[in-house]
Amino acid sequence: MNLLNAGFREFWRRVSGVLFLGCLVVFSCGKKSGSDDSVYQDRPFWQEYHEGYSVGNSPESNNVRSIAVDGESNVWIATAAGVFQKKKDSATWNSMLPESESGPSFAVSTDNKTIWLGTWNGLWCFQNNKLEKITGPKGPVSVICKTVDGLYALGPNGFWFDKGKGFVKIETILPKSIRDVISDKAHGLWIATDVGLYHWTEKETQHFYKPKELLSGYVKGLALDANQKLWAGGLGGVTILNADEAERTLQPENGIPSVYVTSVKYAPDSIMWVGTQTGVVRYQPNGSHSLRFSRRWLMDDQVNDIAFDNDGNAWIATPKGVSAIKKKKMTLAQKQDFFNDVLMKRHIRTPWIAGQCHLTTPGDTTSWLPEDDDNDGEYTGNNLAMESFRYASTKNPEAKENAKKAFGFLKLLQEVTGTDGFFARTIVPADWKNVHDGNRIFTEKELADELVKEPRNKPVEVRWHKSKDGKWLWKGDTSSDEMCGHMFGYYFYYTLAADESQKKIIAKHVGRIVDYLMKHNLDLMDVDGKPTRWSVWSPNKLNRDPEWLPDRNQNSMEMLTFLLLAHHMTEDEKYQKEYLRLIEKENYLKNMSEVTNQNPAWFIYFDVVLQAYLYPILIHCEKDPERLAFYKTHLERWFEKRKGDHNPLINFIYCYSTNKKTELKNSVDFLVDTPLDLVDWHIDHSKREDLKIVRKPVLEDIQVDVIQPASIRMTVRWDKNPWTATGGDPSTEREPVFWQLPYWMGRYLGMIK
Repeated sequence: MNLLNAGFREFWRRVSGVLFLGCLVVFSCGKKSGSDDSVYQDRPFWQEYHEGYSVGNSPESNNVRSIAVDGESNVWIATAAGVFQKKKDSATWNSMLPESESGPSFAVSTDNKTIWLGTWNGLWCFQNNKLEKITGPKGPVSVICKTVDGLYALGPNGFWFDKGKGFVKIETILPKSIRDVISDKAHGLWIATDVGLYHWTEKETQHFYKPKELLSGYVKGLALDANQKLWAGGLGGVTILNADEAERTLQPENGIPSVYVTSVKYAPDSIMWVGTQTGVVRYQPNGSHSLRFSRRWLMDDQVNDIAFDNDGNAWIATPKGVSAIKKKKMTLAQKQDFFNDVLMKRHIRTPWIAGQCHLTTPGDTTSWLPEDDDNDGEYTGNNLAMESFRYASTKNPEAKENAKKAFGFLKLLQEVTGTDGFFARTIVPADWKNVHDGNRIFTEKELADELVKEPRNKPVEVRWHKSKDGKWLWKGDTSSDEMCGHMFGYYFYYTLAADESQKKIIAKHVGRIVDYLMKHNLDLMDVDGKPTRWSVWSPNKLNRDPEWLPDRNQNSMEMLTFLLLAHHMTEDEKYQKEYLRLIEKENYLKNMSEVTNQNPAWFIYFDVVLQAYLYPILIHCEKDPERLAFYKTHLERWFEKRKGDHNPLINFIYCYSTNKKTELKNSVDFLVDTPLDLVDWHIDHSKREDLKIVRKPVLEDIQVDVIQPASIRMTVRWDKNPWTATGGDPSTEREPVFWQLPYWMGRYLGMIK
C-alpha cells in the first residue's frame, strides 16, 4: 500500500474542519468577470493522490484482470489466482472462492447488491453474504454484463442470458475472443472482440471491422458517453462512433500514450477514462485530457480494467496489483500545511538541514533515514528564503525562528571548517557510518585516467573532515552552486526577516566569505590549499584559461553578485572597488552579457536556476542607473527564454525583481498540480507515443518536446531539467521546499491571496 496514505489521512483529519468552510466559499472566491488576472484567490480544488494495494505474495494473485465496487464500497477483483474482496477502509484482500474452486478468473460485475464472478469453471453469484455457483454458463466466463433486460455471461464456450428465470444459451455467431460487453441502452449489446466490434440484438448482429469503421479490428474496451456515443478502444487508439458510424478517433496525437488501448470506462463525473499499456488518460467533456502513469499513480502502467466507487474515486486493475486514484478538496494553504508537516517530520535534520531523505525500502516513506547531500547548503538556503517570505507574508514568529535556525546552520558550515572563510558543503554527526563520496585513495593510473577524461577534475581523497570539537564530519570541495544558494538565502533573510542585530551578523558572515575569496584571487580555496573543483571565479582562470571558457559567463555573473551583496550589507568600499575592477579591467559585465547566448555544448539547466538566484541581488542592490538598466535588460532577455519552463520559482523571482505580475496561471497550475507524493518515482516518458524525444533545450540531455505537468514528471528539484524524458530514484523522497518557496513568494507578492 502506498505509504503516503497514512500521512494524508492523519493530515486530513486535522484540516477537514476548515475545508467545509472553504468549500462553502468556493463560488465567492472564484474568478469573476473583470477579475484581476495578476491575482489568484486561493480556493478549494480537487487534489488527487494514489493508494496502491498488493493483493498477495504471488504474481498470479496480483495479476488483476477485472475490478468492480459494490454498493457498500467493497472492492472486488478477478485475478489469475481467483476472486478477492477488499472491504471498505481495509487494506486486506480476502479470497472469495473455495480453495478447490480458485483459479484463473476473468470478470467481476455488480449491480450494487449482487456480485457476479466469471471464472475458469463458470459463473458465481455472491448475494446476502452467500456464494453460489450458477447453473448454465460453461466456463471459462470471461465477461459479464447486467442490463435492464437481465444478465449476460459470455466466454469462449458460448453466450448465455438470464431474464430472471435462469440462464439460457443463445445460439448466435460470435467469435470466442470476447474482451468487453456493454449495454447499448436499447435492449442490445455492444461486444468487443479480437476480430472487430459487434452490435448484437435479438433480431440481428452487425459486425464492424473495416478500416473506415474502426482504427483496427482488435477491440478491447467499450463505453458510452453522455451523448450515447460509443467509445471503442483497442489497437491504434479509440474510435468514437455515432449512430454506428465512426465520427472521430483518438490516437497518440490526441493524447493517447500508447496505441495499445486496453480499457475504456465512463466515470460518474462525465470524464472518460481510457486505459492503455502506458497508463490511463482522462478526457474531459471539453476535450482536454490528463495522464496518470508511473508507479506514482499506478502499480503498473498497463491498465486492465477501471471501476468507480460512490465517492468518484477510480479503482484500477493492473498486472501488479490494484491502484486507487482518489481525490480530496484542498486549498493551496492547506497543501502548504501538508507539505510543512512532511518537511518537519522527515526533511529537517540536526541542526537545521533541509534535505532529501533515504528510503531503505524504495517507495516506503515509513522506512526513511536521513542522508547527506552535496547540495544541503543550497537547499537549506532555499528553506531560509522560504521561511523569510513566510515571515514577511504572515509575521508568524515561528517562521522567523525557523529562518534563524536555517541561517545558523549555514553559518556553522563556515565555522566548522576552522578557516577564516571557507565553508563546507554539509555536515553529519561524527558517528555516521554511511556518507556519500567517502574518503578514498587514487592510484597513479586512476589519476592519469581522470586527467585525460576531465583535465579540470580535482581528485579529492580526503573529502570528509572531523570538526575540532569532534561533533561533526564536514564535507569539503564546496561548489559554486552552494555559494549561489547561500547568497540567495542570505539576501532574502537580511531583507525580509532579520532584525537589526541579526542583520549585523549576516553582513559580517557574508563579508567573511567574500574576504576569503578576495584573499585567494576570487577562488574558494579548500583546506588542501587548492581551489575546489567548481568554485573558481578568478580572471586568470575565467578569462585566460581556455578550459574555463564554458564557465566564463556564468561565473562572472556570480562573482559580481557576491561582491555587490557584500557591499550592500557591509557598506565596505573594498567590495565596490573590486566589483568595479572586474567590470572595467576584466570585462566581467561583458562576460555576463553572453549568459543568454551560451554555447549549446555547455548549456545545462542547473545553471539556469543559479542565474535565477542572482537576479534579485543584482537588481535590488545595484545603485548605478546604467548598470541597473543593464541588469534589468539582461533579466528580460533571459526570462523570455525561460517562460516555456513554467517554473514558478523563476516566474516569481522575475516578478520580485521587476515589480511586475506575470505568468501567474503557469505558476498556480504547477502549485495545484504538484502531487502530494514526494517519492522520486522513476518516470519514463520515452515509452509514450504522444510525445517526441528531442535534444532541447539542453543538447546533452534526452528530453520531451512538451513540458509535462508536475504530476507526471520526476519529483521536482529546481536544479533538475524539467524537460527530462526519463529518471527518478524511488529510494529518495525529496524535500517539499521546492513547492513551499514559490508558494510563499506568491503570497508575499500579493499574487496568491
